[in-house]
Amino acid sequence: MKKVKERLKYVGYVIKRSPLSIIGVFLIILIICIAIFAPLIAPYSPYKIDMSNTLRPPSAKHWLGTDSLGRDVFSRVVYGSRISLKIAFVVVSIAATSGTLLGVISGYYGGMIDMIIMRIVDVFLAIPTFILAMVAAASLGPSITNVMLALSIIWWTWYARIVRGEVLKLKSMYFILAQKSLGARSSRIIFHHLIPNCVGPIIVQTTLQLGFAILTSAGLSFLGLGAQPPAPSWGLMVSDGRQYLPGYWWMATFPGTAIFLLVMGFLLLGDTIRDVLEREVT
Repeated sequence: MKKVKERLKYVGYVIKRSPLSIIGVFLIILIICIAIFAPLIAPYSPYKIDMSNTLRPPSAKHWLGTDSLGRDVFSRVVYGSRISLKIAFVVVSIAATSGTLLGVISGYYGGMIDMIIMRIVDVFLAIPTFILAMVAAASLGPSITNVMLALSIIWWTWYARIVRGEVLKLKSMYFILAQKSLGARSSRIIFHHLIPNCVGPIIVQTTLQLGFAILTSAGLSFLGLGAQPPAPSWGLMVSDGRQYLPGYWWMATFPGTAIFLLVMGFLLLGDTIRDVLEREVT
């Protein structure tokens, strides 16, 4: 655990020195703060319909304009951050936990267990991720909960494959062999030695997958398979706004920009952490 803490401390030090990572962290923290303090930031209710103010351009009263039902776009973008972050963190938490455990079991025990788990992983990875997510979401029914469940079912495979590869390298090292020779239980070896030494790749994958989860969930909402009206989902807002392009550009532009900024924040941070870990290894 001391080695893990030192590595994380080193990663934090390098992140501070990287301009791109600082931009990524700033974007992430900004949008998280917006989501937390949404009731204080949003000037209107995201569900309030005002047919006398439909399709109004950005102004002092409505900073990002209004949509076809007179709802304030700025307020809906602010509350939409809650939906996107909720989906991302829930999906990645479930996928990372289940994928890590299955990857460790597969790599550590090997044999028939390894073959079964990896063949299941191969089946999932053989199908394009977004198509598989569409099929799963359509089968379960369009809703935010079902989107989270569908993405969790799909994305554990990436963690399983990455962690398995790390475990295959680690289990032949002397400190693991020493633990076995001393009679350490498999559970102790897995949770006290193997998983802590896989933290680096898991962190990188988690950071990148948070961005992809937001992007994929927005895509599903855009197709009508995610959040349903009147939820202030960014993907749903872009879908509604495309009908009014190019005359009423603000309806799709601002939620689309929010998706771009949040995804970019996670990708910049993930790339920086990956570069740091690779440099540390070499």
